[in-house]
Amino acid sequence: MLVVVGLGNPGKQYEGTRHNVGFDTIDYLADKNNISMNKVKYKAIIGEGFIGREKVMLVKPQTYMNLSGRSVREIVNFYKLSMEDLIIIYDDIDTEVGKLRIRKKGSAGTHNGMKSIIYEIQSDKFPRVRIGIGKPQYGNLADFVLGKFSKEDRPFINESVKRSGEAVETLISEGIELAMNRYNG
Repeated sequence: MLVVVGLGNPGKQYEGTRHNVGFDTIDYLADKNNISMNKVKYKAIIGEGFIGREKVMLVKPQTYMNLSGRSVREIVNFYKLSMEDLIIIYDDIDTEVGKLRIRKKGSAGTHNGMKSIIYEIQSDKFPRVRIGIGKPQYGNLADFVLGKFSKEDRPFINESVKRSGEAVETLISEGIELAMNRYNG
């Protein structure tokens, strides 16, 4: 089984924010692949089903972003999950709005949700899909990532959420190399 985790913050006030593009991608994948996100387990909302021929668990941690690793650790430990079978989707301020960056492994960079995951599972050797949200021109970074997209950026983000979902499907069905070649940029 593959586990696909989208990072975000629970609650209505965070819907549509920059920090929640991981949740948005999970919602896209669940909708497209008829997977009901209807169970609360492992400090997360989860759904189980198939993407192509692969059994998957879609995960939206409910621990708030900075503690995402607690939820991911429970799943990794319970299923004795190999790192190649864990895919994390999250927002990236170091990537241009709407651009995708798929990697096999790597550091957390400045992302607190990823820092939490790497700390809790003691590995950074898992695939990830980063969705570019851009950097603030000025002001507080926390306010920026917890803010909503501008009217100008919203169409780019809607498209990149769809493309990140397609990238995950490609990664699952055809491998990470093809997903990186097709969707990075």
